[in-house]
Amino acid sequence: MIQSLANFFTRIMQRWLPDAFLFAIILTFVVLIGGVAVEQNSPNQMVGFWGDGVWNLLTFSMQALLTLVTGHVLAQTALVKRGLRFIGGLASTPGQAIVLMTVIALICGWINWGFGLIASGLFARELAQRVKGVHYPLLVAAAYSGMLIWHAGLSGTIPLKIAVADGDTLAELMGGRTIPVSETIFSTPVLMISALLLLTVPIVFRLMMPAAADVTEIHAAAKIEVKVKPLLSGNMTPAEKLENSMVLSLLLGGMGLYYLVGYFMAGGKLGLNSLNLIFLVLGLLLQKTPANYLGALDNAIRSTSGIVLQFPLYAGIMGMMVNSGLAVSISEWFVDISTADTFCLFTFLSAGIVNFFVPSGGGQWAVQAPIVMPAAESLGVPLNHAAMAVAFGDAWTNMVQPFWALPLLGIAGLGIKDIMGYCTVVLLWSGVVMGLGMLFLF
Repeated sequence: MIQSLANFFTRIMQRWLPDAFLFAIILTFVVLIGGVAVEQNSPNQMVGFWGDGVWNLLTFSMQALLTLVTGHVLAQTALVKRGLRFIGGLASTPGQAIVLMTVIALICGWINWGFGLIASGLFARELAQRVKGVHYPLLVAAAYSGMLIWHAGLSGTIPLKIAVADGDTLAELMGGRTIPVSETIFSTPVLMISALLLLTVPIVFRLMMPAAADVTEIHAAAKIEVKVKPLLSGNMTPAEKLENSMVLSLLLGGMGLYYLVGYFMAGGKLGLNSLNLIFLVLGLLLQKTPANYLGALDNAIRSTSGIVLQFPLYAGIMGMMVNSGLAVSISEWFVDISTADTFCLFTFLSAGIVNFFVPSGGGQWAVQAPIVMPAAESLGVPLNHAAMAVAFGDAWTNMVQPFWALPLLGIAGLGIKDIMGYCTVVLLWSGVVMGLGMLFLF
């Protein structure tokens, strides 16, 4: 049954799903029409909301791109590659490869969403070349499954933002109070939901394996190895010696480590900026030389080109969603039908819907926190539960929101239509797991 369902959704997606950039354009006009028809704004007002919002995600865009780029560079280091190659040797059959890929993707996604996307893409390619007969589109879909759990992990935007009193929405609404990660990422309910996904999602992917006659193995273009700039031999100019010197990388990486140790010893919190610095420092040290780092950086930047222009588009969509009142109406409707027992479930569902139009954890938090957090407090729902309900909802519908799949697909050499049918099945299953978690664990 699972295999038939996967085949059904794959046929639908292959026929009807547009390119990710076109998808963002279509969403732009869907929201524009919705703001006119539902919220009674004029077309002129909606265009104004769009234009005013286009550049509102510049800070977060740079943080997100740095996470992807530094994660990509780290994933290209020899140490990480050797680790992936060693782990890849654990699978000898297509079924084992699919399960192993899913487990690795979920673990890497929990550690860091940027690193997880890139490492999973590289690992999918490694496995596809090692294991004969594995269905490559399904393997890459499994590699993307790490985005299902990222917001409950170490790089989750919402739990990290609310752990630091930096003037964000929660701090303003709740008198400067913060919620430590021990009550979000490392709380028992969140860890239990994450564990259930880690145990069951690999099985779902295994059950979606097609018949041998329908298997599509990795194609030649995807087998090309990503290479960094090699060390120069022979007579080098002074500039080339500096480029290939380990000393400069060690000095800069060491300075970064020194700062990070002092930062955390002084009570500093793990946030997006500190996480990016950690990945930058590790990348510098493990790539060994500036030349190697710059070569890997060049590969990394190319892999992010597909999403750069989409940040302004989604910022514009978010501007229309927020200023037109659509996002508020969606969130308020779910809040209005909630009780203390169902609040987290309906918050989770509303966050899943809003994520289609605002696929940014930070942006979505800015939209929903002013509605969700006061409502949770009035109903007596713990604020950490309410915040993580938004976080899980945001991560849940990433499975069918193509925005973040682009870097991984660039490495894999596939298109969004190739994997989205399988991701839809996982969306349905994970929705059941998370939904039950909202009802019985939160």
